[in-house]
Amino acid sequence: WPPHRITANLAPGSLRKQGAHYDLAIAVATVAADSRLESAVLDGWLFFGELALDGRVRPGRGVLPAAIAAKENGLRGIMCPSANAAEAAVVEGIEVIPVESLSEVLGFLRGRWTPGPIEVHEDVISIVDDIREVKGQPEAKRALEIAAAGGHNVMLIGPPGSGKTMLARRMPGLLPAMTVDESLQVTKIHSVAGTLPERSGLIKTRPFRSPHQHVSVAGLIGGGASFIRPGEVSLAHHGCLFMDELSLYRRDVLESLRGPLEDGRVRIARSSGSIEFPCRFSLIAAMNPCPCGYATDERKTCRCSDADVLRYWSRLSGPLLDRIDIQCEVQRLSKHELMGEPAGENSAAICARVETARFAQTLRYGSPLLTNASAPMYQVERSLELDAAARDCLRSFIDVLALSGRGFSRVLRIARTIADLDQSERVKAEHIGDAVCRRLTDIGKEAA
Repeated sequence: WPPHRITANLAPGSLRKQGAHYDLAIAVATVAADSRLESAVLDGWLFFGELALDGRVRPGRGVLPAAIAAKENGLRGIMCPSANAAEAAVVEGIEVIPVESLSEVLGFLRGRWTPGPIEVHEDVISIVDDIREVKGQPEAKRALEIAAAGGHNVMLIGPPGSGKTMLARRMPGLLPAMTVDESLQVTKIHSVAGTLPERSGLIKTRPFRSPHQHVSVAGLIGGGASFIRPGEVSLAHHGCLFMDELSLYRRDVLESLRGPLEDGRVRIARSSGSIEFPCRFSLIAAMNPCPCGYATDERKTCRCSDADVLRYWSRLSGPLLDRIDIQCEVQRLSKHELMGEPAGENSAAICARVETARFAQTLRYGSPLLTNASAPMYQVERSLELDAAARDCLRSFIDVLALSGRGFSRVLRIARTIADLDQSERVKAEHIGDAVCRRLTDIGKEAA
């Protein structure tokens, strides 16, 4: 090591540096500055990794975004920890050199060491639960199908044991496979968050996140003091965020969902700057209709007073409920349904219809990343092609239900998705009526 005082200038000084992944670059630059390495061999390489005191290169977060930045800046390639090499190898058009120690890096630069192949651990194929295993609940299954087809948010309201959680956990089986762009975006977020398994490449399965009721605002939305990391809403990007017993979450946590649900992005501001993470997901919420849970149960008597029910629902603000497209009541199963065999379609059959509806939206909006729930409203309205009967139906619902501007747009988006599932180019009156009936909050919270 050079027996001199060493000053490392991490310009520009106005940009705050975080993390230990600069170690490898500083070490290599120090060796080159001491004339023990030709500086010309460093040209075109990005060095990424944390150094241990014994010279080993430790894995870190954010290798995939670093590899993408190397390609965008026209670099030759990236040298990174072996544990992160498969992650960086996702980016085509650049060289990825997996290294275990500083000596291997210097050996490669001097032409004395050749890296081995990049070891990739294939994704473990998870068993997706089939929705046919859920007995009964045809309306709830239809609601999940519509939500999957259009990327909508859905709330399941029903007594304990009616199957709300079981239904929600089968939502990933109804969603189509992710595109390459979607996989790349999801992998980048999990790389920055440090949740990506070592030696793994692209994430190919849609995320399903289920935060606990005691989650903080920073845990749900993202944040942190020294290192800003994405929260659960971003980790659920292009997937599902399941919030069981929605009313048990803190009020400030629930209110923090309003921006991400509306914009599909979350901006975290700190004194050192701001960071924006994508968070386009489908919210699946589940809750009881009252504190005891039996307000809508035909066989058990509810013990809650009107004041208890009002206090229970007041935990959810009107603006938050307005952003949940579909509210579906889940009833207790009858003895015939409990004792009988599961009936109805399996997840594969529903997923096929969802893929057909998503393909129609891709053709309509020109991007597989846009759905009826996320596309600009002017594009959705342009695709409706309402006839006279549909306009009259919509006009009557506006007057009777006093729909807000957001509620009106949500009804149109749901109706467009229902029409896509029916493979109809026009949105008809029956599609409008079906969409309105799936927004119980606009009819007065009938579940309560």
